[in-house]
Amino acid sequence: METLPHCDTLLLEKQGAALHITINRPNSRNAMSLQMVAELSAIFTEVESNPSIRALVIRGSGGHFCAGGDIKDMAGARNHKAGEGETDPFYRLNRAFGQMIQQVNESSKVVIAITEGAVMGGGFGLACVSDVAIAGPTAKFGMPETSLGIIPAQIAPFVVERIGLTQARRLALLGLRIGAEEACALGIVHQAAASDEELNDMLAKALDRIRHCAPNATAQTKALLHRVGHEPMSRLLDSAAEMFTAAVRSSEGAEGTMAFMQKRPPAWADENH
Repeated sequence: METLPHCDTLLLEKQGAALHITINRPNSRNAMSLQMVAELSAIFTEVESNPSIRALVIRGSGGHFCAGGDIKDMAGARNHKAGEGETDPFYRLNRAFGQMIQQVNESSKVVIAITEGAVMGGGFGLACVSDVAIAGPTAKFGMPETSLGIIPAQIAPFVVERIGLTQARRLALLGLRIGAEEACALGIVHQAAASDEELNDMLAKALDRIRHCAPNATAQTKALLHRVGHEPMSRLLDSAAEMFTAAVRSSEGAEGTMAFMQKRPPAWADENH
């Protein structure tokens, strides 16, 4: 992966068509620093135009996914007074995270979150913008911001999109922490594993399914799903019919149809593709 930016807070490993991103700040339970936000953003920018990467797997080192915002960055912002005409450093810190999480949400790649240990605040938000989220047995999810005298400013809209307003209100307004089974029942994660072995097996199966789905069709489908509820239905369906027509007439559409008729896997399902 020579083209990927150098990272100090992330470990990167490409396995087939998947890029595994490990948040690597175990001493702070992988708290999200400004540097980490910048590095995650750079990675997602870089892979967007890389056809060899079809999925990104995000997990944390040391048994934790991400414990939320970095206290040192918060302290630094508090000690820095904005000069005249300058944006408040707290605003810049908070908004930078929001821009990154929106970028992850809108990525054309399939994003998988493997959640273990602390999945709090910003880490909780990151899980909520994944396409596939799998929880390990130790995972604890929460929006503790209100118990700290602050608000979940950038993650709240994504949590509402994930699980609906009524459940988001309960979690955010009570500052609750919940386990993997309840997170699965609420729809925060799609699967809850009973062991590390089962967690890795669930990940392997998800990656195998991604391999069998055409990359361009997958990206177009994800983009279409994001538009639901944001524009009039008739206009959306008109656009969707145009997208369908283009897909059918594309090389992927031709290959998929031919593979089905010939009872063989399509070219993109090849492990070396």
